[in-house]
Amino acid sequence: MRGQKVKGRSVRPDVVRKPRTSGKTPPILPHIAQRERSGLYWIGDSVQLLTSAHFHALRGKVNLIITSPPFPLNSKKSYGNLDGSKYLEWFAALAPVLSELLAPNGSVVIELGNSWEPERPVQSLLHLEALIAFAKHKRANLRLIQQFVCYNPSRLPSPAQWVTIKRIRAVDSFTHVWWLAKCDLPKADNRRVLRPYSKAMRALLKRAEYNSGRRPSEHVLGAKSFLKRHRGAIAHNVFELEPLDSHRPVRLPNAFAFANTRSNDYFSRTCRSKKITPHPARMPEGLAAFFIKFLTKPNDLVLDPFAGSNTTGYTAARLHRRWIAIDRQKKYVKQSRIRFNDPAFAPKVKTRRKP
Repeated sequence: MRGQKVKGRSVRPDVVRKPRTSGKTPPILPHIAQRERSGLYWIGDSVQLLTSAHFHALRGKVNLIITSPPFPLNSKKSYGNLDGSKYLEWFAALAPVLSELLAPNGSVVIELGNSWEPERPVQSLLHLEALIAFAKHKRANLRLIQQFVCYNPSRLPSPAQWVTIKRIRAVDSFTHVWWLAKCDLPKADNRRVLRPYSKAMRALLKRAEYNSGRRPSEHVLGAKSFLKRHRGAIAHNVFELEPLDSHRPVRLPNAFAFANTRSNDYFSRTCRSKKITPHPARMPEGLAAFFIKFLTKPNDLVLDPFAGSNTTGYTAARLHRRWIAIDRQKKYVKQSRIRFNDPAFAPKVKTRRKP
């Protein structure tokens, strides 16, 4: 098998020995299920693969790890998830594995949803405990750089028992996005993710004056503090997937749609025509695009160890980054291939044939 080039060197997968089994159906051996000019999609257990000889040459070479791992839910999903102390132990153990792969100025971005106590209208602390255990792992040397919130007003009312039946809780409609790194100053440039100026800001720049001076917050605004023209406004750490105000357009910091409910895009139409059930917890393309543009440059290497339908790899390729995707369920590779067959993608990057 041919490997992927990383900074002029080729990473050649080693031969994987077949594990011993007890007569039951043997597990699927780690292997590359999809090859594109921009990256590789591996099938296998993420931790086992990332600590194997396959990835030794990538240690210290990955510029961004962005992923949405299985959430700490109290019910099983088709993509697999743990709960309670098992989840906490599993999630914390990821920290040194991912940290070892990161470049010195690389970043880890993790999207995590909330969880609730079983059969109780009480929110669980598991996602917060998982973050703290991950960030404080002694062998990982990570620190939390910034927290983001991804708000999706189209999310179904949940937890249903307490929101739509008992009517005693509000809809849980956002996920946490945690940005961590091995140093205080990881590679980042918010000028790459500027969003368009608002109508009010455009008017302010046109009249070249505003109410300067001291504010109730005790901030002091100079007479020319906001008159310098840039290419746009600095992005906020709250992602608004759809307009909160119908009269105010969403000012996205990139060209990709954030909403994950689109039913008429190429991916959704093709899945329907092939009778494929899309991954139930897909990361919005816009979310992946934001961090890829914000934290990497063209030709940098992006890794998603829980790739699912491979939103991360597809978005990285569109933005001219290299990528590696991993998932233990082979069925999601079909969905990844659908993404790379999108006619909108073909003119930008010529992909190889299916392996």
